[in-house]
Amino acid sequence: MQNIKLFLASSSELAGERKDFEVFINRKNNDWIPQQVHLELILWEDFLDAVSKTRLQEEYNKAIRKCDIFVMLFFTKVGRYTEEEFETAFGQFKATDKPFIFTYFKDGEISTGNLNLENLISLTAFQKKLADLGHFYTRYKTIDELIYKFNRQLDKLAANGFIELDRDNDGTNASGGDCYQATLNGNGAIAQGPGATAVGAGGVAIRGNNTGNINTGTQIGTGGGKAFD
Repeated sequence: MQNIKLFLASSSELAGERKDFEVFINRKNNDWIPQQVHLELILWEDFLDAVSKTRLQEEYNKAIRKCDIFVMLFFTKVGRYTEEEFETAFGQFKATDKPFIFTYFKDGEISTGNLNLENLISLTAFQKKLADLGHFYTRYKTIDELIYKFNRQLDKLAANGFIELDRDNDGTNASGGDCYQATLNGNGAIAQGPGATAVGAGGVAIRGNNTGNINTGTQIGTGGGKAFD
């Protein structure tokens, strides 16, 4: 089983997105665990808040250096610690080619009563910093759009071989239906597929979608397609 560590960073203002992102990862694991891949989501909520913020940030940074994928979400501001987490991930990437870094900015309405000039300055300054580093970020408007876009990136990592899916264990076959296989050695009868019945000594009855060969002295390739009675 390949375990992929995924660190999700954001400010507390995106608590809703964080919860929905966690639900998405759990559903993705339902698809991928049968294919021998597990996504381990690391959240700052999971760390014990029993030490000072400075010491706790050190623990976050250690986890970031060990992760395979680093995801950052932003909305109205970029805090000092959030920026430090990005710098930690980016420095680790330059040194080891990991983690893969995905940065998302939310486009949404902001009440004029909640506008904070300092926060807006921090946001635009960080976006400029990303541009200077040559790091591209992605915008999203809804949680569904965020999940859709990140899911595509996960699938690309799988297609490129970074995430090693065992597709032989995904529970499906090329025909999209159930797979039935059987072998006949010597005299006898065989029934294969739902609804098929044995037809007598040396006979073969096949129904449904079948793959592979049936050995009755000669080879019959079912091809997973047409049913024979």
